[in-house]
Amino acid sequence: MHPLEQLEFPTRVAKRAQYEAFEFTLTDGGVVVRNGSHPDPSEHEYRVDVDEGLPTTCECPADDQYEGACKHRVAVAIRRPLLDAVAATNRPLAADGGSVDSSPTGSARSDDRSHTDDEVGPPVEASDCTDCFDEFPCWECVRTGRKELPE
Repeated sequence: MHPLEQLEFPTRVAKRAQYEAFEFTLTDGGVVVRNGSHPDPSEHEYRVDVDEGLPTTCECPADDQYEGACKHRVAVAIRRPLLDAVAATNRPLAADGGSVDSSPTGSARSDDRSHTDDEVGPPVEASDCTDCFDEFPCWECVRTGRKELPE
């Protein structure tokens, strides 16, 4: 089951989770979400705990104050590579699904992926994609033109 199907949240939260300039840092058992849309992003940085592939809690005030998931939890839920990276125990993953290089620079690389940025995957109907969820298309479907981001 897709994580978004397990979370309750209003449309306003879903829209903000899509368009705000979030930055993500993996931590043990979760993700630190920084909102780059604010003039002082360091004042808008919160840890989202992930349990069995589901963003369960967030340190932000809204997660305690309002019913349903906050925008930070929804932002993590719509980014499957983040959830996969949190779950990975034997191989660290970059947020784009590539592997993390263990060299001193610690750079991310995506040379182990099944395609390059110039290749287009096999034709797949947008409705057949298992990574898309209603109005949240996956990056691969957007990148290849199978789906468009909602406005």
